[in-house]
Amino acid sequence: MKIIPYHSYNSFFKALDNFDYHKIALYDKEKITELLQDAGIIRNKLKVRATISNAVAFLQIQNEFGSFSKYAWGFINNIPIQNNNKSMSEVKATSVTSDKLSKDLKQRGFKFIGSTVIYAYMLATGMVNDHTIYCFRHQEVQIN
Repeated sequence: MKIIPYHSYNSFFKALDNFDYHKIALYDKEKITELLQDAGIIRNKLKVRATISNAVAFLQIQNEFGSFSKYAWGFINNIPIQNNNKSMSEVKATSVTSDKLSKDLKQRGFKFIGSTVIYAYMLATGMVNDHTIYCFRHQEVQIN
């Protein structure tokens, strides 16, 4: 897994208007050209354009569901998934739910949003407890 150095994160933050998706959704050809010349960020034309289309799709989901959170949590009926992995070899990088969510996002216009990325999102937002049962955090984050 490639970790983005802190200075690169700051470059993205600055280049993408503090990650304000409202502003990103309105980027035009001039802004795309500017981004493609910014040595502090990944200058892949497809990824830059995907960032903009993802912001537009994100706003559409917010409008349809009230929030992106409501949309995403709806895939698990608002109940966190409690896995009971006994070893790290049982921990997976994707799930049936992340497959479904990724597929739906792609149908809604998202790009570069595969199941592995979505599963990481689900872990980070508490939608999935993937700590092994021997990890001290497993019980701490488990919903009773």
